[in-house]
Amino acid sequence: MPDLSLDQWINTAGSALAFLTCAIFAVAYHSLAPWWRSAVGRNLMMFAGAVGGLCLYTVLITLWPTGWPAIVLRGIRTALLVAIAILMIQRTCMVIRAQRTTDLSPPRQR
Repeated sequence: MPDLSLDQWINTAGSALAFLTCAIFAVAYHSLAPWWRSAVGRNLMMFAGAVGGLCLYTVLITLWPTGWPAIVLRGIRTALLVAIAILMIQRTCMVIRAQRTTDLSPPRQR
C-alpha cells in the first residue's frame, strides 16, 4: 500500500464514491428501463460507464502508480477520455436535433 498524504486519501475516497454512484446508476437504470432502445438511454449508460471508469482509474492508479499496471491504466484512461469526448459530441448532436424539431412549430401571432 502506498504512503498517501491526506489530500491523496481524500481524492481517492471521493473518486471511489463517484465510481460507486456511477455503478449504482448503471445497475438501477439497467434494471428499471430499456436504455438500449434509445440514443439518449445508450448515451446515459455509456456516459455513466465512462465517468465511472475514469473515477475507478484514479483509485487504481493511486494503488499502483508505477510499473506495468500503471502503463495499462494510463492507456485505459486515454481511451476513457476519448470516449467521454465522443459521448459529449453525441449529446451535442442530440440537443441540436431536439431543438430543431421543436423549432418547427408555427410562429406566434401578435
